[in-house]
Amino acid sequence: MKLNIALLAGDGIGPEVIDQAVKVCDVVAEKFNHEINWKPALTGAAAIDAVGEPYPDETHEICKNSDAVLFGAIGHPRFDNDPSAKVRPEQGLLKMRKALGLFANVRPTFTFPSLLEKSPLKKERIEGTDLVFLRELTGGIYFGEKGRRDEGETAYDNCVYTREEVQRLAKKGFELAMTRSKKLCCVDKANVLETSRLWRETVQAMEKDYPEVEVSYEFVDAVAMRLVQWPNSYDVLITENLFGDILTDEASVISGSMGLMPSASLGSDIGLFEPIHGSYPQATGLNIANPMATVLSAAMMFENFGLHDEGKAIREVVNKALNEGVVTEDLADGGKAFGTSEVGDWLAANV
Repeated sequence: MKLNIALLAGDGIGPEVIDQAVKVCDVVAEKFNHEINWKPALTGAAAIDAVGEPYPDETHEICKNSDAVLFGAIGHPRFDNDPSAKVRPEQGLLKMRKALGLFANVRPTFTFPSLLEKSPLKKERIEGTDLVFLRELTGGIYFGEKGRRDEGETAYDNCVYTREEVQRLAKKGFELAMTRSKKLCCVDKANVLETSRLWRETVQAMEKDYPEVEVSYEFVDAVAMRLVQWPNSYDVLITENLFGDILTDEASVISGSMGLMPSASLGSDIGLFEPIHGSYPQATGLNIANPMATVLSAAMMFENFGLHDEGKAIREVVNKALNEGVVTEDLADGGKAFGTSEVGDWLAANV
């Protein structure tokens, strides 16, 4: 198979972790007789510095004409610490999601047997955890009308959802549940929010089309609590944009490090694959960032093409590295810490 992949390294540690994923992908492609044409493009703070725009038209053309996007991270402290900044790296990410129609964020959370003791939660609470969040990505409060009034003394952000937006995300959730344990949880705040009531009634109306799926409905605050009490009680969860943003970050640390969890953002035509961590600017250039989440995101990319053996090969080599202690400082726990590039080299050599 010949694959054209847009390569958006972004900011901070993005370029460093992306480089390691490329090493592994190239070896996998050679092993399984594929050809990858990498198409680098600018985004985030790097794009603002270069052309004044966080998601330039040229980058969008490269992305929409590719088979998938492999993405690093965006963000820079100089924008975080300036509330008056008119252009921000994160605007590029939101624009890209909307422009590419990436409405479903797929965020798995799973544990590694060799790392159970490194989780902030007790081993007996997390053992066997294997859940997936589907977060709606192009609607809700992030995309609603926002502004200031009363001479800047009052701010507002509107949360708006259409039934169609809920249906298309829920459909992916039901379909994913059918491939797993046939359990689906709809996460909302229907006791308070009208948008959540729309979510709940829409999902309830869809239940008849998936009679084998057991559907539960839980308030977001209850799910936030249960994620740290009994995360292994969940399988597939669907939720709106803001709730999903918060809950998936909470769930991400169950495995022991944010540097381990991959994600995908899917639409009807193209998928974007990225680690769940941010740009971690404090580590930029220090060769200490954990590249495994980005490498596992590449595994999700192969699997999305139906190349499951390729994805399996990546997952197996990551597990082997963890078992043998070939890890960066976030997982070294006082033992030998490997550099970002050393981990990438080891993974590529052992595929």
